Amino acid sequence: MSFPVKPVPSSFWIRLSAMLALTTLMLLGTSANAATFEESLANLAHEDVDKVQTAITELSSAGDDRALAVLQALTDRKLGFDSTGTALIETDDGWISALTSDAAEPSGDVDKPSMSNAIRRSLRPSLARLKLSSKDTDTRLDAAAELSKRPSEDLVDTMRTALDVEKDADVAMMLRLGLAQVDIGSENVQTRLDAVEILREDGDVSHKGLLEGLLKEDSDGNFSESDEGVRAAAKKALSAIERRISLISFVANLFYGLSLGSVLLLAALGLAITFGLMKVINMAHGEMLMIGAYATFVVQNFFQSALPDFADYYLIAAVPVAFGAAGAVGLVLERTVVRFLYGRPLETLLATWGISLVLIQTVRLTFGAQNVTVANPSWLSGGWELMPTVVMPYSRLVIIGFTVVVVAFVWFLLRGTRLGLYVRAVTQNRQMAGNLGIPTEKIDMWTFTLGSGVAGLGGVALSQLGNVGPELGQGFIVDSFMVVVLGGVGNIVGTISGALGLGLINKLLEPVAGAVMGKIVVLVLIVLFIQKRPQGLFALKGRAAEL
Repeated sequence: MSFPVKPVPSSFWIRLSAMLALTTLMLLGTSANAATFEESLANLAHEDVDKVQTAITELSSAGDDRALAVLQALTDRKLGFDSTGTALIETDDGWISALTSDAAEPSGDVDKPSMSNAIRRSLRPSLARLKLSSKDTDTRLDAAAELSKRPSEDLVDTMRTALDVEKDADVAMMLRLGLAQVDIGSENVQTRLDAVEILREDGDVSHKGLLEGLLKEDSDGNFSESDEGVRAAAKKALSAIERRISLISFVANLFYGLSLGSVLLLAALGLAITFGLMKVINMAHGEMLMIGAYATFVVQNFFQSALPDFADYYLIAAVPVAFGAAGAVGLVLERTVVRFLYGRPLETLLATWGISLVLIQTVRLTFGAQNVTVANPSWLSGGWELMPTVVMPYSRLVIIGFTVVVVAFVWFLLRGTRLGLYVRAVTQNRQMAGNLGIPTEKIDMWTFTLGSGVAGLGGVALSQLGNVGPELGQGFIVDSFMVVVLGGVGNIVGTISGALGLGLINKLLEPVAGAVMGKIVVLVLIVLFIQKRPQGLFALKGRAAEL
């Protein structure tokens, strides 16, 4: 049995031929695109600047995800070509292939393409275009933020195109902000008004100069901005930015005042204990700060040479070392000099001042007259951005926290231990405490040692804020005495209040009166306060306070 064979329609063969031709073209196109990427990549190493610029343009418009990494590496001077012409990208772990992103071993020497201003000008818009078209939101946001800081006419079209298709609100806002800084020079009044409004909403202090430019007048009294509505909007935006600047300045001064107060508290805390107990005017107390700072320097050097793997943690070991070193010097000072001068304040002042000079000269002979550097550990580098232009350094934040811990330690020692009970008893009435069997001389010795050790902890903090030198303590001795007298002699709460108050007042007065005049004003205020209230903020209670 046979079946009739129907002829195939000619239209079928036409459609089949068209499909085959289209498939062939697609395959050829894919191969061509791949070849174009490799050829463009190779041309980045060409000596002809025009060919390099052409290659950059081709890579940025090829639609290949690898192009961004290649052009970023070229910008960062991390793109290289080995002796075989293979393109490589340098990373922290070694070289990787620019084509496959796999680890690669260079063949021979690696040469990096030359970089010129013309190439840099070509790279910027190409990189911006690639980043703004990235699928990763963070990449687009970083690119938009960078463009908002440095917008330029040659990137306006790229930014507008990206803004038309951008769906993320943060990225879109950054793009509008960048375009506003360009549009503020537009010939269209409404465009300028919209730009000023965007700048006002953003409120960044960097826009202040741009807005002030609209309100400038020439010698004939003509404004740079001809439209009155735009000028009114610019004034409104400037007022908002100036209020923001005032707030930022206040917050910054508040933080730095708290930081300064913490340092003053560490410097004055030990002095408050010894001065309140023994009525000794210890002019060598500032040198205990210096000893603590130099002890930190020695520990740092030891860790760097003997324990390099743990060098980042030297500061933790420096705390007990500085406390011990300063406390030991204080113990020797009390046993050899101070204990023979109790009840003779003028003699103790002169004697301890002479000892301070001896300690300074000893340090000069040991470490040299030049300042030494105590580096911040990596975990103290950088800072926390509380608000624009207000960055709280981690070092100062840690010092504030460290001060809280030290104060809590001293408070517990004075309020929760037998030694603290004896110290408080001797402070309030030495004769009565001695009659009750309390060894007042030993209490004096250990209290002086404790006060010196706490000052050594202050030296650890100061070493993280600047260079360490033989005269480090000289700048804090007068302020320390002011804190003790202002707060109330021998009173821990008063010392805390006096130190933080002085730090805040100093920093809040500086912008108004200047650094020098601010200190003079503070000194005058303290003198007037002491005349009105000689016992300080918090006076001692008990019969001893009346003597």
